[in-house]
Amino acid sequence: MTAPSIRHQGFLQRGVLVVVLAAALGGCANLAPDYAQPAAPVPSSWSQQVDGKQIVAARGTVATTSQDTDADQLGWRQFFLDARLQQVIASALANNRDLRVAALNIEKARAQYRITDADRYPALSASGSGSASRTPASLSSSGHATVSHQDSVTLGVSAYELDFFGRLKNLSDAALETYQYQVETRRSTHISLVAEVATAWLTLASDRDLLRLAEDTYASQSRTYALSQRSHDIGTVSGVDLASQEATVESARADVARYTSQVAQDINALRLLVGGEVDEQLLPRGLPQTASVLPATPAGLPSTVLLRRPDVLAAEHTLKSANADIGAARAAFFPSITLTASGGTASPTLGGLFNPGSGSWSFAPSINLPIFNAGSLRASLDSAKITRDIDVANYEKAIQTAFSEVADALSVRATLAQRLDAQARSTAASEKAFRLSEARYRNGIDSYLTTLVAQRTLYSAQQTLISLRLTEQSNRITLYKVLGGGWNEQTATPSAASAQQDGKPAS
Repeated sequence: MTAPSIRHQGFLQRGVLVVVLAAALGGCANLAPDYAQPAAPVPSSWSQQVDGKQIVAARGTVATTSQDTDADQLGWRQFFLDARLQQVIASALANNRDLRVAALNIEKARAQYRITDADRYPALSASGSGSASRTPASLSSSGHATVSHQDSVTLGVSAYELDFFGRLKNLSDAALETYQYQVETRRSTHISLVAEVATAWLTLASDRDLLRLAEDTYASQSRTYALSQRSHDIGTVSGVDLASQEATVESARADVARYTSQVAQDINALRLLVGGEVDEQLLPRGLPQTASVLPATPAGLPSTVLLRRPDVLAAEHTLKSANADIGAARAAFFPSITLTASGGTASPTLGGLFNPGSGSWSFAPSINLPIFNAGSLRASLDSAKITRDIDVANYEKAIQTAFSEVADALSVRATLAQRLDAQARSTAASEKAFRLSEARYRNGIDSYLTTLVAQRTLYSAQQTLISLRLTEQSNRITLYKVLGGGWNEQTATPSAASAQQDGKPAS
C-alpha cells in the first residue's frame, strides 16, 4: 500500500471516529419528567348493590374447563361456540374496512416513527462532481486562452444535531408512543368488530324468531277468522266479535311486514360489518339456545383488569407521548449544536483524484442559542404541559368509562337468570290462560273480548321472552368485550400481522 493511500485511510478513520463520538455524546441528558402511571380513579372492585341489597351475579364457566380464565386471555374462537358464527366473524376480520384502515394506520405510524428516529443519527452522503471552464486570452494572465478542470469525490455529514439535551430522543419517544397507540387502537377495533358481528348475527336470529312468531300468529288468527266468518253468516257469531277478530288478524299481518323488513335490515347490517356477502347457510334460522360461553366473573373481581383493555392502554400511550413532548419543549430552551463536515479528494484531472496531496476536507460546526423569542418557547412548554394534563384526564376518564361498562354489564347479568325464569313462567301461564279462554268462548261461556285479551297477552309475552333471550346472549358478548376479550393473535388476519408486534417497530 502506498503512502498516499495510507494517509487517505487515516483521514477517513479519523472522520468516522469524530462522527461516532458526536453520536455518542448526543442524548447525554433527558429533560422529560419521570413518567408515573396515574392512579385509577375507580373502586378496587365491583360491588353489585341495589337499594342496600347485595346482588351476586351467576358465576359462569369458560369453555369446558373447570378453571376460571380471564376474558382478555380467551380467544374469540373459544368464546363463540356456533360454527356458523365463527365463520362469519373470521370473514369480517379478513374483509372489514374499518379494521383494514386501523392496520394501515399502524404501518403509517411505524413509518413516521422511523422518520423521526432517523434524525438522531448522522446522515452520511457521498457526492462526486466535475467541472471545466475556459478563460479567454484577453482575461488570462499568461496572455493565452486556458482551459481548467476540477474533479472531486466527497463523503460528508450535513447539519447533524448533537442531542445533548434529549430533544431528538424525546421526539422519537413521542413518535414511538404514537405507534403503540395505533397498535392498541387496532386491537380495540378488532374486539369491537368481533362483538358487533356477533351481536348483529344474534339480532338477526332474534328477529327471525319474532318474524316466525308473527307468521304463526297471523296464520292461526286467519284460520280462526275464517271460521268465525262462516259462523257469522249463519248468525252464531256477532258482528262485534267478527270485527275484533279481523282487527287482530290485520295487526298480526302488519307485524309480519314489519319483522320482514327488520330481518332484511339485519342482513344488510351484517353485510356491512363483514365487508361482503354472507352465505345464507351461515345465517341463523333462529336464536340458538347458547351461542357463547359465559366469561368467568368471580366475586371480588379486581378493577385492575381494566388496565389491560386496549382502549385504556391506548390512552396511556397518548399520555406517555405527551410526557416526552414536554422533554422536547424543555430542550428547546438550551443551545443546539449542529455539525457539517466532509472529506474527500479533489484534483484538476480525473486520474489524479487519489494522488498524493489531493485530499480535501471541510468542517463547519454551528451553535444556536435562543436569546429572545417573545415568549414562544415558554408558551410551547406550557402547551406541552397542558396537553399532558388533558391526556391524564382522558386516561382517567377511559378507566372510569371502562369501569362503568363492566359494572353495567354485571348489573344486567346479576338478574338475567331470574328475569328469564319469570318470563318463561309468565309465558306458559299466558298460554294456558289463552287456551282456557278460547275453550270457554267456543262453548259460549265468555265473549270473544276475553279471548282477545288473553291472545294479545300471550303474543306479547312470547315476544318479550324472545327479546329477553337476545338480551341474555348479548350480555355475554358485552361482558366479554368490556373485560377486554376478543383479541386472539393466532386468528388475526395476515394483512394486519405487523400490528401484533410489541415494543419498538422494526426498522
